[in-house]
Amino acid sequence: MFKVIHTEKRARRGVLSTVHGEVQTPVFMNVATSAAIKGGVSSLDLKEVKCQVELCNTYHLHVRPGDELIRKMGGLHKFMNWQRPVLTDSGGFQVFSLSKLRKIKEEGVYFNSHVDGKKIFMGPEESMRIQSNLGSTIAMAFDECVENPATYKYAKQSCERTTRWLKRCQAEMKRLNSLEDTINPNQMLFGINQGCTFADLRIKHMEEIAKLDLDGYAIGGLAVGEPIPEMYSIIDAVEPHMPKDKPRYLMGVGTPANIVEAVYRGIDMFDCVMPSRDARHATVFTMNGIMHLKNQAYMYDDRPIEEGCQCPCCKNFSRSYLRHLFKANEQLSGRLAVLHNLWFYNTLTEKIREAIENDAYEDFYNEYREILAKRI
Repeated sequence: MFKVIHTEKRARRGVLSTVHGEVQTPVFMNVATSAAIKGGVSSLDLKEVKCQVELCNTYHLHVRPGDELIRKMGGLHKFMNWQRPVLTDSGGFQVFSLSKLRKIKEEGVYFNSHVDGKKIFMGPEESMRIQSNLGSTIAMAFDECVENPATYKYAKQSCERTTRWLKRCQAEMKRLNSLEDTINPNQMLFGINQGCTFADLRIKHMEEIAKLDLDGYAIGGLAVGEPIPEMYSIIDAVEPHMPKDKPRYLMGVGTPANIVEAVYRGIDMFDCVMPSRDARHATVFTMNGIMHLKNQAYMYDDRPIEEGCQCPCCKNFSRSYLRHLFKANEQLSGRLAVLHNLWFYNTLTEKIREAIENDAYEDFYNEYREILAKRI
């Protein structure tokens, strides 16, 4: 299912083969939480901006419109007209983000819908059944994402519970994939490494879940408020204990600079709402740094966001026009900026893959690690 075809130090160039097509790694997965990219961008647009994988959220789709409805409509791929791979998050992150509305027990999590207050229970089996109804290419195991900072005692207990939940997820997915009416009987399962910022817990947990021989492994619970150097330190600690022949996914990360740093440390897959969220607030990314399109400097600037960029926005519109759209609160402003940012992220990982293949990633890393984080 996954093949590493070239390495340069720890950086890996790979191919993940799925029932919905191949994924070239390193890859950035475009976040379509409720089966749509925020900013008025459709699945058809995503093909144009070189998206390989869409990421949808189990919890949000369970709440609205309902996973049973999506199952009756033929699954997520048919529902949103996207034939390439889809990864569904397990709903575990909502255990973290909805902390005021939830209660964690061994069987799972009880919480209230953020939409209408309706009581919801989600455990490992429920998460797997919802994701099976969605028919995603890759399902994420149900885990507990612990807030940083956390006590060592609680982080250890949480890791142990996440391991127990993972084994239940694996058993339930095996059962669901064997059913005759399953939408995607080839659904893959990724496990999630937890342990907060305690390196020893992270390493022990990774060693334990690696024994389960899953389809891939994610590092979760980072980029949730800890200092960035601490995140890189945890990746450095965990990476040597991750299976070499399985894809490695850093969840919820991140900035272009984060991606360049994490690839350097051996990570293959990424996702983040940042490119679409920041774009809707007039912040765009380029190979020369970060721009804010409302700046007065762009009032009479007839250049595209990034000269030479082939995204639908840069090929057709100027910085001056985009600044006007944002100042006038026109919805088109967000759509055009989102298209640029997604194109940029997908092109960035394309350039990273090419650099690794040519044994030039060390140079790429040294050239862009600071530039990409600079504000123009």
